[in-house]
Amino acid sequence: MGDVVRAPWNGYFVTGFDACSQVLRGRNWLAPDLAWQERQDDSKQWDAIATREMTTTLARLNAPEHTCQRRSLGNLFDRSTIERLTPDVERDADRLLDELAEKLRWGEADFVSTVSEQLPISTVGAWLGIPPEDYPTILEITHNQVFAQELLPTKSQLAVSAEATVRLRAYFTELVARRRAEPRHDVLTGWIHTWDAMEPDREQADEILYRLTMFVTIASLETTATLLSSMTALLTDPARWAWLREHPEHIDAAVDEALRYDPPIHINTRIAAEDTVLAGVPIKKDSMIHVLYGAANHDPRRNPDPGAFDILRGGSHLTFGGGVHYCLGAALAKLEARTLLARMLDRFPTLHAVSPPVYAPRMVFRRITSLGVAL
Repeated sequence: MGDVVRAPWNGYFVTGFDACSQVLRGRNWLAPDLAWQERQDDSKQWDAIATREMTTTLARLNAPEHTCQRRSLGNLFDRSTIERLTPDVERDADRLLDELAEKLRWGEADFVSTVSEQLPISTVGAWLGIPPEDYPTILEITHNQVFAQELLPTKSQLAVSAEATVRLRAYFTELVARRRAEPRHDVLTGWIHTWDAMEPDREQADEILYRLTMFVTIASLETTATLLSSMTALLTDPARWAWLREHPEHIDAAVDEALRYDPPIHINTRIAAEDTVLAGVPIKKDSMIHVLYGAANHDPRRNPDPGAFDILRGGSHLTFGGGVHYCLGAALAKLEARTLLARMLDRFPTLHAVSPPVYAPRMVFRRITSLGVAL
């Protein structure tokens, strides 16, 4: 239908790779922040508790607030941090695969609940100092809160998200307070020191710390878990699995092809900062632009024969976004994926999916709820 297609509201779907890249990287495309929402004639649709809470997080901020908060985090997962986290990720992956191996002794096992949902929370939880006994609660809240980030959430979904949002705020506000009272040599204590130096108002500093800690946590869970599940579903075809076992040097390429083929997030929204033209289509200021990651990644002009899963493709994808909002956790997600894949290839030579992945009924976040595997 074209690179830019009119949506049935004041918006456009952007499907072409180059057009999507232009929106993600261009300075004249903004996140839908509170200021934009309040300018809308139907601003009440943005008044839901969970929606407004997410609008104050990093992904929905524009300069200068976004610039300030992003810089305060530094390069979260630079090379030295990834090297430091690698032994922990390897240990957690081994532990979870031990549990999977035990279940597989008796037949089929659910890969999602056993492995792919557990590795991201173990990784980011240890990094932030979240007590392991709280991991199930964080996962539950995250699954419920994410409805607020959908394109067209229902009233019942927003009600579920509202309850989850209240619980998220209570939990991470308390986490920041505990760390302030009992500092450690960890990343959250470092953020506290940074914001105490930048923001003289302690209450305001703690509000920003809550938002950053909450956002980094939930952004690290749902998307990475879906990547680990879809990667496993795509690669455990017997012929593909056997080939990759013989060619482990292509593990990174396999992860990238999984990211291209089935991105964990399918839609991201931007706002036109001024009247402009995108791929030949006039766009008025304040119009919503919905970047379709899956469509962009399957644009045959960028990735020929896009419906084929080709580990040796050497293509490109926009799954981690671009520009100032490029995914903070991209390097961490890739570390978890390649570590897990390498260990599965070594330990389970005959691992295969026994049923297709089951997806939650969502438009934006491609959460996989179950994936049966066997030997």
